[in-house]
Amino acid sequence: MVLEEMLNAELDEELGYAKYDYKNKETTNSRNGHSKKKVNSSYGDIELAVPRDRESEFEPIVVKKRQRDITNIEDAVLSMYAKGMTTRDISEHVKEIYGREISAEGVSRITDRIIPIMEEWQNRLLKEIYAIIYLDGVVYKVKEEGRIKQKTAYVVIGIDIEGKKDVLGIWLGRAESAKFWMAVLTDLKNRGVKDVLIFAVDGLPGLEEAIKAVYLDGEIQSCVVHQVRNSVKYVSYKDLKEVYKAPTQEAGFNNLMKMKEKWGKKYPLAIRSWENNWDRISTFFKYSPEIRRLIYTTNPIESFNSQLRKVTKTKRVFPSDTSVLKILYLATMNRVKKWEKSRIKDWNQILSQLVIEFGERVEKYL
Repeated sequence: MVLEEMLNAELDEELGYAKYDYKNKETTNSRNGHSKKKVNSSYGDIELAVPRDRESEFEPIVVKKRQRDITNIEDAVLSMYAKGMTTRDISEHVKEIYGREISAEGVSRITDRIIPIMEEWQNRLLKEIYAIIYLDGVVYKVKEEGRIKQKTAYVVIGIDIEGKKDVLGIWLGRAESAKFWMAVLTDLKNRGVKDVLIFAVDGLPGLEEAIKAVYLDGEIQSCVVHQVRNSVKYVSYKDLKEVYKAPTQEAGFNNLMKMKEKWGKKYPLAIRSWENNWDRISTFFKYSPEIRRLIYTTNPIESFNSQLRKVTKTKRVFPSDTSVLKILYLATMNRVKKWEKSRIKDWNQILSQLVIEFGERVEKYL
């Protein structure tokens, strides 16, 4: 009934007047009854009464001419795959809901059709400047040459100077190292990213060296939240808060020295970690509270990675690199859609502050 109502509405639009509304008729064309059409739907085979016009000009959209299958099974399969269902589960689900057989191999073939689109997305041109870039990795088990190996999916999320958030790419590699991170950052540069103002990172091995090799002027901010989590089991949270909640870098360092005096002898390693990482931890002190809120933690990318883990938790081992990237790409597209119509809170104010802080580096892109 819904489909037939939609088809009749389409014909009303085509003719320019509603049924029996002859006063508004301004065409020589008119309705000419209906034709019966049997189609395969998610409810099984159904018969539709498709409206016709006398001059045969009507081209329906909701159910096209000669279209016999309206189940959109392939789209349904991709949707289920993107939500983390295994190929075997999808096969059984399709049989139960649609009453049609589709093998696990058939599911794989359907999902393979997104590979060219995925590759195009991974190689697309990017913005010339990003205000903030977050980098992190998620580890997966993948079969390779008959053996199970651990591989890391390197994820990069960027905030451009319009305040829009986007996933810039996903790379699969064997281990976190300066060499691999440099390859990731070089890829960003080759795809058009000329400048990055601030990198928000989580002390990943080799990352700082790679950033300095590719984006020399980029500021580096290590995740303060992770630093606090690693220390709070030894040092009181109140003392830690006095350090990272200080109004200035100088005040923060002075409070760090007080914390060292209080806890240094009992927990030297915890205090030494703060001292050794202070240059990277304290970067955010030079910025306004609005910018600090965006960079003092890698929460944005951790939240995204947790969504990736949700859709991959049913897959203990992936059969290939491509199978990992397929599901991560589909899950990414689902997430990015939610970002398209929004931007970072208070972005106009933040952008004004970035212009003052970075000057010409930002102004030339406005």
